[in-house]
Parts: sequence; C-alpha cells; structure tokens
Amino acid sequence: MEILVNNAGVGEGGSTVDIPASNIRHQFEVNVTGPLLLTQGIAKQMVERGTGRIVWVSSREGLNVNPFTGLYSASKHAIEAIAETMAYELQEFGIEVATVNPGPFLTGFNDRMFQTWQSWQDDPSGRLFDCSKLAFPRAQFDPEPVYATMTAVAAGEVDTYRNLEPKSMIDETKGLQEVPWERKVTDGLGTRPRSLQNSYDMEPETPVSIGWS
Repeated sequence: MEILVNNAGVGEGGSTVDIPASNIRHQFEVNVTGPLLLTQGIAKQMVERGTGRIVWVSSREGLNVNPFTGLYSASKHAIEAIAETMAYELQEFGIEVATVNPGPFLTGFNDRMFQTWQSWQDDPSGRLFDCSKLAFPRAQFDPEPVYATMTAVAAGEVDTYRNLEPKSMIDETKGLQEVPWERKVTDGLGTRPRSLQNSYDMEPETPVSIGWS
C-alpha cells in the first residue's frame, strides 16, 4: 500500500494583529498549500491503484487555540478541514485518511516559533506586543508517545481517524471546543486572560513536570 504522511510544517509565533503579510503567506504556503498540492497528485495515483493511506499531521492547535500561536493554529485548522473533507471524498475509492494531532511536545519547535519575529520586515514600534518578552504559553511533554502513535497510524496499526497525543489532553481539548459556544463578546473585556499572561510568565522549554499542565 502506498502511504503519504504530510508532516511538513513551520510555526509563526506572535499576535495575529502584528505578524507581517509575507510571514502570513509563508505560514500557509508551507503548512497548507504545498501539502495539499502534493496530495492532489498522489491521491489520484492511489485512486488508480484502488488503495492508499494519507496521514495528515495536524496539531492540537488545529482543534483549540492559544494566544500568540493563532496563525499557526489557523493553518492547522485548515488542515483539519481539508483532511476531514478528503476522508469523505476518497472513501468510495478505498483510500484511508487519518490525522495525527500532537500536543505541546518538547522538541524545540514550539520555542522556535517564538523566535520568528526576529525575521520580520516591519516597524517594531507599530506592534501591539513586544515579541522579545513572549514565550510559548504552555509546559511541554516528552515527545516519545507521539512518535509511536504517528508510526502506528502510518502503518495502519491504528484505525481511528483522529489521533491526539498526549491522550491525557483529550478531555481538555474537547472541553475547550465547547467554550466558543458559550462565550459572550463582552466576557473579560479590559482584562488580560491567564492564558495570555502565561506567555510572559513561562520560561522557554518548560517541561510539564515543573510547569503548567
């Protein structure tokens, strides 16, 4: 069976109202447009053979959001929409489609996301937030479980469509998906959310064992 794992990705950190246009375009070109164009051609080859498996490496950020990772999260929300739609569209042709949703793992990726502002071609005085004071807003897990899950999904040893790691975050993730349904536009106006303050308080590369879970 032919297997395609779409794992290409970059992360752009910073406020959604500050990130320059060129960085926005780069985020979506690498995370969304490029993988989709690649998949179009390979998926049609799979259809000709009558078999195949496509694994989209999304993110927990494709299901929830955190302050200052909104652009990366938006690209992963796009991947979620593409993958779920593709699963329906390719079902009759015998093509399997699955997603893997890594949470905050301590691989260096999340912390590098909060250094991309150094490449911005803009006027720093016009920014709403000082990026040099921000860090990834969550403590991070040991990455070994997600490696094992990704390998198992690609090999067909796991047949669930959505595969979030660490599994300890599944209930929290589902709960946060309900929050926008109850949120009022006036909730907390004039105050800073704790989730945003975490970006100021968190030290880079903070593991779960000594930080927020």
